[in-house]
Amino acid sequence: MRDERTLHERVQASPEFAELRSRLRRFVFPMSAAFMLWYLGYVLMATYAPEVMAIPVFGHINVGILVGLLQFVSTFVITGIYVRYADAHLDPVAESIRTRMEGH
Repeated sequence: MRDERTLHERVQASPEFAELRSRLRRFVFPMSAAFMLWYLGYVLMATYAPEVMAIPVFGHINVGILVGLLQFVSTFVITGIYVRYADAHLDPVAESIRTRMEGH
């Protein structure tokens, strides 16, 4: 009996692809949740604790400005962490899948 599925459908149904998807989700979902909590914390602090956000740190720089800037820093840090994770855990599997697909 001939498999009528397309190459893409067969690859998507393969255990290797399922593992790749699982590895991606194990990283992306927790990291996204952590960042959203961090961002939500910032918004809630700005809304419900403005006196804390207004605490001067030095000169005209206060806690709110520092925490806001740390939002940008955390974005770059998460991006760097993702690149390292992808290089080590995602790219090798994706490369294997791609090579197998191109061989068909």
